[in-house]
Amino acid sequence: MSSSKKSFFQTSIYSIIILFFSVSIAFAAQVNTIKETDSSKVNLKIITDEADQVLSILKKRSMDQQITDNDWKSLFSSEGYLRLKKREQSMKRAFTDEEFKLFVLSDTLLQKEGSLEQTLNQWKKADLNAMAKRALKYLPEGASIKAKIYPVIKPRTNSFVFEMDKDPAIFLFIDPSKTKDKFENTVTHELHHIGYALSCESSEMAKDSLLDENARVAVNWIGAFGEGFAMLAAAGSPDIHPHIFSSQEERKRWDKDVSNFNNDLKDLEKFFLDILDKKMTKDEIEEKGFSFMGTTQGPWYTVGYKMSVVIEKVFGYKKLIWCICNLKDLLPTYNEAVAKYNLAHGEHLVMWSKDLIEKIK
Repeated sequence: MSSSKKSFFQTSIYSIIILFFSVSIAFAAQVNTIKETDSSKVNLKIITDEADQVLSILKKRSMDQQITDNDWKSLFSSEGYLRLKKREQSMKRAFTDEEFKLFVLSDTLLQKEGSLEQTLNQWKKADLNAMAKRALKYLPEGASIKAKIYPVIKPRTNSFVFEMDKDPAIFLFIDPSKTKDKFENTVTHELHHIGYALSCESSEMAKDSLLDENARVAVNWIGAFGEGFAMLAAAGSPDIHPHIFSSQEERKRWDKDVSNFNNDLKDLEKFFLDILDKKMTKDEIEEKGFSFMGTTQGPWYTVGYKMSVVIEKVFGYKKLIWCICNLKDLLPTYNEAVAKYNLAHGEHLVMWSKDLIEKIK
């Protein structure tokens, strides 16, 4: 898990699961602004000026043309580059113009020019309206989404969100192995996080005076199931595989992890009970909780996703949305639904214990 995602967890209930790995510019700078969706709900832009300028320099290199000071000035003054630099420096990482220049002048990057350009051109065709609508479908009525999406060419291969409380940004490393469909799926996942934080952060659950401190901590961690909510939102339906646009390897890994649902649920149950029974220190809670994020997509993703599917299949997606913003109702609602789901689908999914449900109440 990226430290940015971990740090944002500490500032809001839903935000514990957001930060992992989040202007008005002319179209000539390749800013694609959403059009058809209600502008009062959605303010979404894709800004590719950093990647465009890197590719422009690579194109000159491939044609043995001189790279001028103006070329570098255009890169280092681009919005994407400036925000990328700001983020890396906020993480206390070395990030200078000179070091980035060496990266752009490397032979390794030059060899990728064609595939990077092709990938970026495909990503620019992403359907912002479709992504916003999928995310909003699994958010409460009146929810809003605001974000700038920056496909970037950079030394580090990670993707992340940044400045969620000020000017939400999603940075995506341009990976030629990721198709436009995969790009849209990934962005929709992050857009759901952003919309969730904006629409559910001030829910009554967060202010429930009946919750004691340990119950409040446990319910905060239940918010980590938001990774599963976002997996479902990105897919668009419980009938669509959440890794439909992923590689075969990613899909097989996901299916294997989901098949371990019962064991993972019980591990999470013990985690919640240990919090409620005051058996863990604050540091131990944080270490254990973040371990469930997994190296790729751990139980917060898979168990959260499967619970979401069960609730939607039995009670409909509006009931699921209620649970998304009223987290203390999530586990008991799943328990109410799972017996009917098992009977209808021939599965044997386990329930959360009555002890845990009562202690959360």
